[in-house]
Amino acid sequence: MLITLCYLYLWARWGRGPAALVRTTVQQLRASRCSFTFCRATAQPRGARVCLSCGGRVFCVGESQSIDDLNKWALFLVSPFILEAEHIAFVTESIWVQGETLQRPSSSSETIVKWSDCCLPLACRPGDPYQLIAKATVDDFSKLGVAFLEDRLQVANGLIPQKIVSVHLQDSALKELKDQASDTPAQLREPQPESSVESKPELGAMEHVGREDRQALGSAATQGQGGALGGEPAGESNRGVGSVEHCHLHLSSCHECLELENSTIESVKFASAENIPDLPYDYSSGLEGIAYDLCPKREPRRVNLMGKAPNILLYVGSDSQDALGRLQQVRSALADCVDTSCYTLYHLPLESALRDPWPDNCLLVVIAARESVPEDLSRRFMAYLSQGGKVLGLSSPFTLAGFQVTRKAPLQDTVQSLVFCKADWSRVRLSVLISGCVYEGGPGEPLGLGKLQGHLENEDEDRLIVQVPFGTCGGEAVLCQVHLELPPSSPVVQTQEDFNLLKSSNFRRYEVLKEILTTLGLSCDAKHVPALTPLYLLSAAEEIRDPLMQWLGKHVDAEGVIKSSKLSLKFVSSYTSEIEITPSAIPVVTDIETFSSENFNFEIYQQNLQTKKLGKVILFAEVTPTTMNLLDGLMFEMPQEMGLIAIAVHQTQGKGRGRNAWLSPVGCALSTLLVSIPLRSQLGQRIPFVQHLMSLAVVEAVRSIPGYQDINLRVKWPNDIYYSDLMKLGGVLVNSTLMGETFYILIGCGFNVTNSNPTICVNDLITEYNKQHGAELKPLRADYLIARSVTVLEKLIDTFQDEGPSGVLPLYYKYWLHSAQQVRLGSTEGPKVWIVGLDDSGFLLVHQENGEVVTVHPDGNSFDMLRNLIIPKQP
Repeated sequence: MLITLCYLYLWARWGRGPAALVRTTVQQLRASRCSFTFCRATAQPRGARVCLSCGGRVFCVGESQSIDDLNKWALFLVSPFILEAEHIAFVTESIWVQGETLQRPSSSSETIVKWSDCCLPLACRPGDPYQLIAKATVDDFSKLGVAFLEDRLQVANGLIPQKIVSVHLQDSALKELKDQASDTPAQLREPQPESSVESKPELGAMEHVGREDRQALGSAATQGQGGALGGEPAGESNRGVGSVEHCHLHLSSCHECLELENSTIESVKFASAENIPDLPYDYSSGLEGIAYDLCPKREPRRVNLMGKAPNILLYVGSDSQDALGRLQQVRSALADCVDTSCYTLYHLPLESALRDPWPDNCLLVVIAARESVPEDLSRRFMAYLSQGGKVLGLSSPFTLAGFQVTRKAPLQDTVQSLVFCKADWSRVRLSVLISGCVYEGGPGEPLGLGKLQGHLENEDEDRLIVQVPFGTCGGEAVLCQVHLELPPSSPVVQTQEDFNLLKSSNFRRYEVLKEILTTLGLSCDAKHVPALTPLYLLSAAEEIRDPLMQWLGKHVDAEGVIKSSKLSLKFVSSYTSEIEITPSAIPVVTDIETFSSENFNFEIYQQNLQTKKLGKVILFAEVTPTTMNLLDGLMFEMPQEMGLIAIAVHQTQGKGRGRNAWLSPVGCALSTLLVSIPLRSQLGQRIPFVQHLMSLAVVEAVRSIPGYQDINLRVKWPNDIYYSDLMKLGGVLVNSTLMGETFYILIGCGFNVTNSNPTICVNDLITEYNKQHGAELKPLRADYLIARSVTVLEKLIDTFQDEGPSGVLPLYYKYWLHSAQQVRLGSTEGPKVWIVGLDDSGFLLVHQENGEVVTVHPDGNSFDMLRNLIIPKQP
């Protein structure tokens, strides 16, 4: 009766304002230990009183619901488990909806409320429904409830909320949480005396800051929205369901540590944008002098509509010498057509083609095998096409239904006249070297033909090039029996006459190949590789300039050179064109009075670098091979307080994980930062977390700018920066070396800021956000964001050293992509599991269908580290 009277009073006072009604009802009645439920009208709890009804959904008040046993829940052990007086614990129940049936909130994107931004998850119970225990302030709990009632609450990863109900956590449950959170302290293993590890650190998260507990970051005011673990639930736990024990990550002697380190970074890949949602901000520093007043004019670009990594995969069949020679020929021909700063060409071996998740990670597959494609691989190529993939067949027996490859021996390896019809119906005539095979009608349902066609100028008009659209998702193949990959100088060309014919048609050969590649969605606007430029030695703080020059004077040789195993740096007061610059010998100009750059404003960098030591001494280059090598000769010798960083506008030999290339076009924020970490420290015992900290620092650097908190940058485990969950926008590469009691860590980071080509950048997201929301956010600069990222990283490292993983993981989870994400172990047909967080070493924790929580590792494939995950063997 009391509840009803209170409800009537509130209704009379607040009228039809649902937000005010819900908030005031919760504030007034929460002390009575009643339970607040938001659900569909058909699922109203028995005996509960309906306070508000909205579109088939209701807000009810009923008897108290409590939880006293958490044995069946996977706990997020990074969360603070004492419920403050102003917080409410609650359970959210959601169902999985996948594919085309996935429903989005019906309201406009301006009013969407993200579950992750309003609460801090404590535990989860995967299944149907998927249940999450979380805590939130009264205001945030009410905000979630109203958003649910109005169908504008967004969870993540295919989860649709069905019910929100407040619960009372019994003391026994809270004690269990605290006990588990304090279990299994990290142990220190003695390192081998000569340990030297190439590792990929992990990106940590910023100190979790609540709305009511704002703190300063560096010298700038921090205004992080708190309360919410970013991308939904997940937690770092030492023990989950079933008391699963997890190995700690240690030093170079630890196999699991090396596994994670070897499975880190990748080339900076690009993306394409459309939506843009939300998150918190941190700095209050203004944008004066930082944002561009006028956006630079952008070249028209070919949009990567598929949102895939800019990889071109080359399949040549077996590993014979002939096949490997053909691989080089195909690679060389394609590299002459496409901009290799925008696309990466990779060999796709047979074993990898059958096993690895390449279909989701490439724009084009080139099939140049001379032998028949194995049946199981052919099926995989067809599945790739049916999902919208693009295929180029070069003198290969691979074909599609409705066509067959017929051999005509007299034509084999001969020079013939070809008529090629382009997409605009214009024709090109040229002399070509042909394989001796032609395309004819064959078994199966005939497929329609595209505009690209090529036939011989003979009586039969034999078809040598056909464009074949495939499926309903935009897949298409261009099949070709012309040796477009071979130059006129190829050994196959026997006579001078044939050589002359091919040489005279060589320009048109490239014209045909570029037309095919363009039709298949690639850009063939190749750009000139710029010449290398000198380095400039800059200091962000006046007080370290003199000590820096004194240190240099003691450490250079008689010719002013510091040598390392990778390159020589020659320090000079000024640069003249007579000084040679090579990848292994680079001059460093020490007179900063002569420094100027259109792409790097040193003043802006200085103003926004708010660190105690990181990033204070800068080696800057307009064009350099790779920033990862520039600090090699200085990192072990220079005093740590000088904080070295290398920054470049363009890299010609950017490095990625393993053998991967790192694409580095102008417009990327490119840097390599030196960080030293004591071995016997929280982070020193968990070095792979460095990569997580760096990725998080980049995201936080953008989203903590006032007004930019809704620019949808996210963190993808273990080291990628993403636009939403759609496309990669940046990445991190880490190399660490242990000397004595200190880790010396080089953190290479690259993310797209102004470079719209070939796909997407931070400023594209800002432009799209402005268009969708009628905002006037200014575009950002790379120098500004590098300085902010380094500042945030130093704060994250300090927080991690003080509090361990629990100090940074709440913010990391707020920004990450994987909360409640379903993945499969081993293969696409493997057992289904749910990602619930990170373990103490930075590996993924997953919840299996049998209720057990286990740690999983990448399988080593270079395409997607979240695919084919494996459970490590126990020693």
